[in-house]
Amino acid sequence: MKISKKHLIAVIIFISVFTEIQAQYGNGYGNGYGNSGGYGGRQRSSIPQAESAPEKPEPLTAEQIVDSEMPNITEALGLNPFEEAIVRTTLTKSIQKRIELQILKLTPEKTREAIEKIGKEQDEELKSALPEDKYEAFVELQKNRFKEKKKKNKKKKKKD
Repeated sequence: MKISKKHLIAVIIFISVFTEIQAQYGNGYGNGYGNSGGYGGRQRSSIPQAESAPEKPEPLTAEQIVDSEMPNITEALGLNPFEEAIVRTTLTKSIQKRIELQILKLTPEKTREAIEKIGKEQDEELKSALPEDKYEAFVELQKNRFKEKKKKNKKKKKKD
């Protein structure tokens, strides 16, 4: 059987076209979308995946912390606008210093000393700027809030 040149050329063209098609669309073992036998493309899993890792909420700034607490403080102490401005600036300044301390990551002893110093400065500023009764009410308010948080934590531990 003699093969003509036309048939030989047709077979060569057919083979080259077939290899092109196979290279583009996989070798027939895949799903027909070019993942070539399951080795590429997007894979499906029966295990549900989270869309993305939940982002950590950004820490509040000193101004944001004070803004959230000021309505309660103003109401509890009955501050006028001038006194409110003094308390706001003093608290913002001391909270900002505490945030900076956290960033520095000092030893526990140095951190404790620095926090005590910041607290004393805050107390001195508020004592000199506020009337005696409002200052005492502020100090009492701070103590009560701290005790309430401890009590809540103890109750939660007892329930668990």
